[in-house]
Amino acid sequence: MSIRQDTRHLYLQVIDQVKRDIENGIYQEKEKLPSEFQLSKKLGVSRATLREALRILEEENIVTRRHGVGTFVNPKPVFSSGIEELTSVTSMISKSGMTPGTQFLSTEFIEPTEDDINRFDPIELHTLAKIERVRTADGQPVVYCIDKIPERLIPVRDVLETDSIFKVMEEFGKKRVSYAVTYIEPVGYHEKISPILECEPEQSMLLLKQMHYTEQDEPVLYSSNYFRADKFSFHVLRKRV
Repeated sequence: MSIRQDTRHLYLQVIDQVKRDIENGIYQEKEKLPSEFQLSKKLGVSRATLREALRILEEENIVTRRHGVGTFVNPKPVFSSGIEELTSVTSMISKSGMTPGTQFLSTEFIEPTEDDINRFDPIELHTLAKIERVRTADGQPVVYCIDKIPERLIPVRDVLETDSIFKVMEEFGKKRVSYAVTYIEPVGYHEKISPILECEPEQSMLLLKQMHYTEQDEPVLYSSNYFRADKFSFHVLRKRV
């Protein structure tokens, strides 16, 4: 199969062809792709062109390259959400037809760090409630959550009886989250979190760092959520201005 009749850059053609082959079932989830030599010969491109295409496919989480082993097709994400929507993990899991669950790992009161003080400015912080949880889908761990909340806004005992920190904070602290500022970072293997989420050594995660605000722009919750990249995907609607 040669793709040179297309006028675009060759590596873009390779990317599209590999995606089509995966979509058409030629390559199955978790299946190893042919070797670079075999695949470049099949597509009629150089190995350098193929490597560039595979690099981008890995960045897009379509494949995973394992040094000295080969390139493997990643499973399609089960959960997908627009990043512009402040959607709870519970809602995302429920909409997929699976049962959401929570495993509580720790709850404690901590002194705020300098970073915490800056994040929650202009609120005067004395003590933060720190809650670490694992969110599950049909019993399978899919998200590791670390939440920090001003102590006065939430009774930790009530958090242990619900999946929704938003709900407890709204009922107890009278603070309703209206929006969040989010930063997304791809992260590799984490010696503590990856085993808890049952990730493979080469499997990446998506870290969402979010500062949540009320309608009055008051910062009330900071969360660091580690999502299994093979289970979740996020997209954003961009409009031309």
